[in-house]
Amino acid sequence: MDAPSDSIPLLDLSAARGRDGAFDPAFIEALRDATHRVGFFQLTGYGADPAEVEQLFEVTRQFFDLPLESRLELDNRLSPHFRGYTRLGHEVTQGRPDAREQLDFGPERPAVEQYPPEQPYWLVQGPNLMPDRSLPGLRSVCMAWADRMSRVGAELLSAIAVSLDLPEDYFAEPFRGSPAWMAKLVHYVGGVVADAGPQGVGAHADYGFVTLLLQDQVGGLQVLPPGSTDWIPVEPIPGALVVNLGEMLEVATQGYLAATIHRVEAPPPGVDRYTIPFFWSPRLDAVIDPVPLPPALAARSRGITDDPNNPMLASYGANVLKGWLRAHPEVARIHHPELVRAAP
Repeated sequence: MDAPSDSIPLLDLSAARGRDGAFDPAFIEALRDATHRVGFFQLTGYGADPAEVEQLFEVTRQFFDLPLESRLELDNRLSPHFRGYTRLGHEVTQGRPDAREQLDFGPERPAVEQYPPEQPYWLVQGPNLMPDRSLPGLRSVCMAWADRMSRVGAELLSAIAVSLDLPEDYFAEPFRGSPAWMAKLVHYVGGVVADAGPQGVGAHADYGFVTLLLQDQVGGLQVLPPGSTDWIPVEPIPGALVVNLGEMLEVATQGYLAATIHRVEAPPPGVDRYTIPFFWSPRLDAVIDPVPLPPALAARSRGITDDPNNPMLASYGANVLKGWLRAHPEVARIHHPELVRAAP
């Protein structure tokens, strides 16, 4: 039995490969330990310079400084695809409102007009709602960051495959063509959403493969590693990415890799916290089969987290749609009442 972790590992992506292009064994060993034992780590050396990071935070602050009426022009209740601006207290985690507002965006693609009734997850694809009139520089900055995070996510998945004694390109096929990544600009505000209490975001696991989070220096992110009863803070490191694994990798490895539960405490009243999470995720129609783990790793698999109220699904589209319907009940009721009625 692996001992629970009491700290968050730190890895350097610039040291991931040797001069010959192969992954460095020491990096792979550290990655294997972090992804199995903790499910979280921090990452430096991923290629972004401080100016690029500051520019992203600056446009994020500028967006949330816009008048509310400008932000509400992008109200996510206008989008059947769960894109756009979510007001303070209108995203729900564990049945409770979160003390944050956010702008959700993804690949800029047209809506899918017709799809089989058994594949409702295609409704997640569609155009973004961006502040092109009130803040015209935001779109290009955010999409450039998404391009960088897509490359980092793909490289980490290659390294994760090698850490499982699989070929580098083992996870590549589900991402070919039209990966359904998602990203957010997030602003946490404490002491404003009365029903949130201390909750910035309630305890949850992420839907997809790999999450890459850029956080400011305020802090508040906490992690509950497998087998632990103690929440561990993820202390901010300037410019570093906080990396965690999603439910698809836990399902694929029967729990050898951990989609670790995490939460965010709301900042004190009067303190702003900004984060930019990026979710590196496959095509909506991807179904992830079990990974052929070598016996030594399979013997350490913990099994899939058993939560009858939130089952993990092998279909990425079904898994992410389940999450969106729960997190944004107003959007679901307005645009997809038939899915709300069908939900367990």
